Amino acid sequence: MASGLAHLRSNPGFARLKEIFGETSDLADATLEMIADAAAKFGQGCLSPINAAADKGCVFENGKVRTPPGFGSAWAAMVAEGWATIDFPSDLGGSGLPLCVQTLCQEQFDRGCVAFGMLLTPQRGGFALLSEHATSPVQEEWLPRMAAGEWTTTICVSEPDAGSDVGRIRTIAEPAGDGLWKITGEKCWISFGAHDLTQRIGHCVLARTPGAPAGGRGLSLFLAPDWMQDPQGAPADNGVVVRRIEEKLGLHGSPTCSIGFEGARGWLIGQQGRGLAQMFTMIGIMRQSVGVQGLGVAAAASDLAWRYAQERRQGGAPEAPPTPITAHADVQLMLMDLAARVEMLRGVVLALAVQMDLSASEPEPEARARAGALAQWLMPIAKTYGAETAAWASSMAIQVLGGAGYTREWPAEQLFRDSRVFSIYEGTSGIQGLDLLHRRLWRDKGAGLKAFVEAFEDALARVPPEHMDATSEARRVLQRLTTTAGQLSALEHRAFEAEAGASAFLELASLAATAYVALMLLFAPSDAHMVGLSQYWLSRLDASAAKAARLACADASLLSRAFSEAMVNVNG
Repeated sequence: MASGLAHLRSNPGFARLKEIFGETSDLADATLEMIADAAAKFGQGCLSPINAAADKGCVFENGKVRTPPGFGSAWAAMVAEGWATIDFPSDLGGSGLPLCVQTLCQEQFDRGCVAFGMLLTPQRGGFALLSEHATSPVQEEWLPRMAAGEWTTTICVSEPDAGSDVGRIRTIAEPAGDGLWKITGEKCWISFGAHDLTQRIGHCVLARTPGAPAGGRGLSLFLAPDWMQDPQGAPADNGVVVRRIEEKLGLHGSPTCSIGFEGARGWLIGQQGRGLAQMFTMIGIMRQSVGVQGLGVAAAASDLAWRYAQERRQGGAPEAPPTPITAHADVQLMLMDLAARVEMLRGVVLALAVQMDLSASEPEPEARARAGALAQWLMPIAKTYGAETAAWASSMAIQVLGGAGYTREWPAEQLFRDSRVFSIYEGTSGIQGLDLLHRRLWRDKGAGLKAFVEAFEDALARVPPEHMDATSEARRVLQRLTTTAGQLSALEHRAFEAEAGASAFLELASLAATAYVALMLLFAPSDAHMVGLSQYWLSRLDASAAKAARLACADASLLSRAFSEAMVNVNG
């Protein structure tokens, strides 16, 4: 946990956040250390013990979902100790702390049991959504109960024939005549769409109203709970029917539900026809949370690999006792790559959280807009890099453990299975690449990139003389990013060519973000371990960046020709 605090202390944005919150806030170093230590103890003491049971899955009977043993008591403890409301407003019973502190803690929860920890994501996302867009009566009824951990929310976007293609959503909502709406349709891939941990579940549903235009602009947002009060004030089913829970590769403790809305009654949230734009209040929090999930799993995998490697003995002179496998160069490389990449990811995830905090709290409009642009730039980076690092790190941990890692006796294989979905849900890695290209580079005219370059150059200027030799590769990576961005900007009217390089451009932007993190650790008051990891990472960075830059601007015509020929071959 100390490394997470090191990243916050090294981040100039966090220093600014402390100024805004004031010297008497809970962002003082001593207070943060206590919070961080307590979160780590909760993750290891309360959540790690239920992880094995989580992997055995939920039970679906008679339309109801029963979560794994230990989930109920864990949720009660999380609520009672205030972990579920770290960043909720203090006037609603929350701690009123910024997102970056919640992120510090969430890593520990996801490290302990990511299938359980992800329940907090729709809870927090739904709270933010209703706080920003719901009417006062809905807020007054829902927000206090959500803060108390009694009610929760889900996000209902995907449908069987309309996953990421939200413009094809067919769920409909019709006026019920009493100020409410009746919602009819099918939704799938709903995380914690049904469970036994809270008293009520409110589904945040995108649906199409009568006469609405086709496409995303015709969608409105509704809150449809699993029950409504009958005329006598008692809970009554509301036409929300759980069809099934999915049998999945991993995250077995998180029930992924298919849900039918059979005339379910609900409230319109925000403006009619603005549902998709409003839903991004929730989607942004959920994408940021995926980056944290990736960090928690990757950190757990790295720690496991390091512990095992120090205990496992193999090799050396036959006449002597076997040596720890940490004596072998190949193992040292794997372990150093794990430690360094996880640390850089931690810095990226926290940097995003800090900018999201500043975009909400900066008093000056220009500074707030700059923080918002930088947060939007970092969002697809943190989401994708976190997702892919988790899968990579858990796979690498299996490699370090060898045959033991491939067995269920060790947790590496569960980490691998649990993490594989991170690069799929809340927008696939390909969608994140398109977001960076279409929205952040083209639509926003590179405002986020400009803010990132300014922050990067400021970090370069702060590096002390004794570490200047480590900055040359960072400068080259930044140059590759800006040059590639310029080339892709020129292709705005040749979208297919640019889109063919979008994922590689996202990879390049992610590597540049890790270089920025490494630079901050070089000029901050860090220990020798953190400085060593940063120098190691920077020394190996430009080779990967050069490859990503080449692929981002590769000739797409070969792709088109080769794919056409392949299609002919496949179709016979």
